[in-house]
Amino acid sequence: MSFLGFSSYYRKHLKDFAILAKSLYIICDQQTVFEMTQERIEDYEKIRKALTEAPSLPIPDWNVPFKLYIDACGDGLWAALHQVQIIDDQPTEGPVCYISRQIKPTEARWNAYVWYGHLRNYTIILMAVV
Repeated sequence: MSFLGFSSYYRKHLKDFAILAKSLYIICDQQTVFEMTQERIEDYEKIRKALTEAPSLPIPDWNVPFKLYIDACGDGLWAALHQVQIIDDQPTEGPVCYISRQIKPTEARWNAYVWYGHLRNYTIILMAVV
């Protein structure tokens, strides 16, 4: 549980965190018997590796437009907020933050347009291109 708390703190730096942690969150439920399966061990190792290899995210430049990438699948919702920034005198597009979460069974039937509606306020405020 403390590993999930620690890694969840850095979730905005980790792509697909909610999907990677899904099998580990299941065993946190009091109704579930604690059993470390091979899948859970692999997910644990993937999160550990992602924590050590995650790129440092730049500070957003509020005067430059953002791009919002959204992916909704049967397991979770993922979005990345990107921005073009000057790195070594070259314009480079890269992530500013990641957003992810597991979805409920009824939400699994929603398409990306519905998810975009939930993030619409961010795109208006941040001048984002979707």
